[in-house]
Amino acid sequence: QACTLPCQCPSQPLQCPAGTSHVWDACGCCKVCARQLGELCSLHRPCDHHKGLYCDFSKSHRGSGICLAHEGATCDLLGRIYLNGESFQPTCKLQCICMDGAIGCIPLCSDDLRLPSPECPKPRRVKLRDKCCEEWVCEEGSEEKRLGTAMAVFREDPAHKPELNSLQENCLVQTTEWSACSRSCGMGISSRVTNDNAQCRLEKETRLCMVRPCDFSVVKTKKGKKCVRMPKPRRSFHFEFSGCSSTRSYRPRFCGSCSDGRCCTPFLTSTVDVEFRCPEGDSFHRKMMFIKMCSCHHDCPRDNDIFLATYRRRMIGDHI
Repeated sequence: QACTLPCQCPSQPLQCPAGTSHVWDACGCCKVCARQLGELCSLHRPCDHHKGLYCDFSKSHRGSGICLAHEGATCDLLGRIYLNGESFQPTCKLQCICMDGAIGCIPLCSDDLRLPSPECPKPRRVKLRDKCCEEWVCEEGSEEKRLGTAMAVFREDPAHKPELNSLQENCLVQTTEWSACSRSCGMGISSRVTNDNAQCRLEKETRLCMVRPCDFSVVKTKKGKKCVRMPKPRRSFHFEFSGCSSTRSYRPRFCGSCSDGRCCTPFLTSTVDVEFRCPEGDSFHRKMMFIKMCSCHHDCPRDNDIFLATYRRRMIGDHI
């Protein structure tokens, strides 16, 4: 089909299954749901190139081909073999993909937390029949007990009763510390829980973090010292996140290394809003950790990356 100008794209937001990329059509006009392994494809229905798939037209019929994967290692999970580029669900709570011998998964159930409030004083997550994910339910109680439970997170001010239209005014803000970065090198994720929002509801926040680059050269320690706590970066650079680059360059501080078995991790940090721009032209903002001070200690974290075998993989164009 020929491209028509000006572009005519659906007005409704694109809704794709979990783990399916949004890619441009052949005309460069509209974002479409990428076709997956074994599905029919065409120039206007491209395959998911983020997963190493391509449209094979060798046995095409009326301009359609089939999505195949470039050569790569298979994955073995609990005795079952998955092909490179194949998507699968080992459980109803996970959507996974095999990428050249490594398995990556995303959760299909939300892990949000709920704070007691006047309309829901005792929230509880329960497993419902015929449903995979747990859901929140509110237990009813007496009026006195109901308000007493809810007031635990509101200011004790008799002049301001916790009405629905003044939740934020009476909310007693509670925020946890940021968790350690999920990766010891390269881009990772840090999270915290807070109710600093209009609904005074406990929610999980995340931010990007980088303790040090994976190709960070080890700085020699000075005589008599066993640790380089905060080596200075030589020059500014652009952060890269899933194939997208920060619009401006930064010269952040990183944590160094030790020769006596200790590890250096962030001790004092700040959070900055960073804008990323992708090769396709899209842009988005993400909160990111910036290190102010590091400390060296023996309580060393362990990596918990999803792609354990391919932590240096750069997924070109794979962005949110």
